[in-house]
Amino acid sequence: MSFISVFVKYRALIDQLVMRDIKTKYRRSVLGLLWTVLNPLLMMVVLSIVFSYFFSRYGNIDNFPVYLLCGQVIFNFFNESTSIAMGSIIHSGELIKKVYVPKYLFPISKVMSSGVNLLASMIALVIVMVVTRARVTPTVMLAVFPLTYVLLFSVGVSLFLSAAAVSFRDLLHLYGVLTTAWMYLTPMIYPMEILENAPRWVVFIVNINPLTAFIKIFRCVVLEGVTAPAILHVQSLLWCLVALVIGALVFRRAQDTFILKI
Repeated sequence: MSFISVFVKYRALIDQLVMRDIKTKYRRSVLGLLWTVLNPLLMMVVLSIVFSYFFSRYGNIDNFPVYLLCGQVIFNFFNESTSIAMGSIIHSGELIKKVYVPKYLFPISKVMSSGVNLLASMIALVIVMVVTRARVTPTVMLAVFPLTYVLLFSVGVSLFLSAAAVSFRDLLHLYGVLTTAWMYLTPMIYPMEILENAPRWVVFIVNINPLTAFIKIFRCVVLEGVTAPAILHVQSLLWCLVALVIGALVFRRAQDTFILKI
């Protein structure tokens, strides 16, 4: 209740932070917010052409553009939100030094601003489904679950990263490398069947990857028109809980020293 009351009290500040991020990102851009829809569409077209051509195994995937975009929606949101939230405390140092504001609002506002792009990516997904004449079933309404999972997981990771980056600035440069490795260990482009001959440790990492569970659920309800296995929901909830607890504890312990390090 205290957490909710803080959000209500500082709602105007959160709105301003989110709007500032959106305006800054698309400042002096002719198409502006339209890029939030065009980016995933253009990336989907390029990757669909390249991988559909070079990997005959992908020919067995029904509606590869939708399959690919489902993975992109989840991974790109996580990657973008955590990347920009990581430096939120550092970049808001002047404001933190001048007035009292609950510091966790800064990384969370970054995740929320990325949520605008997530909604736009969903529009791009709908467009692709219409163009490719994908089968739409009532289970598509259940897409709210994997989207909620990746949102909560991103908040937890963002809290941890934003606190850690204040003390370890090298993290700002290393994280891009880590997310690149994370992308290849996430079945965003390739099907799980392609890992049949991969080392066991690779298969293990891909299977326990939180984003793998989120993407599988998303593809089940959007592309396949079926409900996802309960084990995937349990796995997703556990990862969200772990990320939120660790992120909150690390952030709470470190926040009193932020003003001395930024």
